[in-house]
Amino acid sequence: MGIKFLAETLTQRIRRPSLFSKLTTVDHLIDSGFFKNGMKIGWSGFTGVGYPKITPIALAEHVEKNKLQGKLRFDLFVGASVAPETEDRWARNLMIARRYPYQSGKDVQKEINMNRTLFADKHLSEFPLDLVSGYYSLDKPGNKVEKLDVVIIEVTAITEEGYLIPGASVGATPELVQSAEHIVVEVNTALPNFEGLHDITFSKFAPYKFPILIQRVDDRIGTPYIPCDSEKIIAIIESKKVDKQQASALADETSIKIANNILEFFENEVNMGRLPKQLLPLQSGVGNIANSIIGGLVDGPFSNVEVWTEVIQDTFLDFWEHHKLSFASATSVSFSPEGFDRFYEIWDDVKDRLVLRSQSVSNSPEIIRRLGVIAMNTPVEVDIYAHANSTHICGSKMLNGLGGSNDFLRNAKLSIMHTPSTRPSPTDPRGVSCIVPMCSHIDSTEHDLDVIVTEQGLADVRGLAPTERAKLIIDKCAHPDYKPILTDYFDFSLKKCLERGAAHEPHMLDKVFKMHLGLLGNEKTMKIKNWN
Repeated sequence: MGIKFLAETLTQRIRRPSLFSKLTTVDHLIDSGFFKNGMKIGWSGFTGVGYPKITPIALAEHVEKNKLQGKLRFDLFVGASVAPETEDRWARNLMIARRYPYQSGKDVQKEINMNRTLFADKHLSEFPLDLVSGYYSLDKPGNKVEKLDVVIIEVTAITEEGYLIPGASVGATPELVQSAEHIVVEVNTALPNFEGLHDITFSKFAPYKFPILIQRVDDRIGTPYIPCDSEKIIAIIESKKVDKQQASALADETSIKIANNILEFFENEVNMGRLPKQLLPLQSGVGNIANSIIGGLVDGPFSNVEVWTEVIQDTFLDFWEHHKLSFASATSVSFSPEGFDRFYEIWDDVKDRLVLRSQSVSNSPEIIRRLGVIAMNTPVEVDIYAHANSTHICGSKMLNGLGGSNDFLRNAKLSIMHTPSTRPSPTDPRGVSCIVPMCSHIDSTEHDLDVIVTEQGLADVRGLAPTERAKLIIDKCAHPDYKPILTDYFDFSLKKCLERGAAHEPHMLDKVFKMHLGLLGNEKTMKIKNWN
């Protein structure tokens, strides 16, 4: 049995008749002159699902039609990334003055790296509370916590009380609603009503914070809706646009080898008695490596596996259908179009084995540590001492942002970083080594990472001193093209640092970024000839 999705009218989705008076069109809203340059605007959405599609696109069209590029700019607050059809289009029209706290669009990244859009990266668990605490309005006079001028959110229904039912993601929407001066609601009638799938909580301020009383992955502590003051709602607009999700990242030979190394590690941990036979709750990032790991678990020996993560991807559907996944908690189900079709088909089977929470809960360090989560994420690069860079190419060029990786890696029972050993450069298919002497930017420190994995092998660095870690990571994880280069660096550094009695974590500061400089130079490769 699939999801019982009957075509419903807009008024059927809005179960509070007093809100019918708020029904309007997006053109009427924009023509009213409500949107002003300099506004602070929030959107719902997380990893390309659950974002508003009608109002942001209409605003971009308004800017293009009236040649307002660079003249109608906003500070944009979203729990994480959204689809390029909205965010990248705003970026191309110079509509984003500031962006918080995570993004993935190529055009918005270009604007950030040209310093035309000011971007503040942040742990995703901390962003919602920082927002309601007024951290993003410190330049305002007085002590009043500045509210967002308007929040635009997509929902699948509105309850009799006027409360909001999100769709495929929750993210920071509860706190955005909490922080909003005005709210525009897009009710998406092209999607099923997701009512019952959510567990919603709000962030509280210290000293009024209490423990988050989740002791099991399937515990529920909140409400199935987002409470909302109906007086804040200035417009309700119908949406019939589905999320513009891309096809799921496909597994390749490299990602399959990385996944197999991790699964073999899990089996050994179970055999040694360090993990239970059903493992501990898993957190997995996005991309082809994450998909390969989950795909491997489908055929592996583990059953009754639980997941405590941010994002559920297509391969989790196989996990459910093979009855290996007992329960999953996330803040977003980010399926491909085909994946959503499958999800709706098995809805009756999985709806009681899945819950979507606020990102402040899904990424809560308190809960991650209590549950003993196994965290797995992909960096830009890892250095020989097990520091990791997740955000910046060659120390300067911003990619997506930190996201939730450190929420998990800093607090997990097992913290795993997985990456290909090399990536291509403009001149060399293996011109970039993902194992380097020192990361050009550090997001995760050596104190937080337990296991480094590439397709070459796995380095379990738990309990090892820095010099032991360096030898193991080079031996197990570096590509053969780079092992001699990295070994030479370590040997030279150790010799030099021993001479001055400073060899705990040996480095040659005048040479440590020579591989990066090679990549930025004319050769466009990290395969340097020597360390002289």
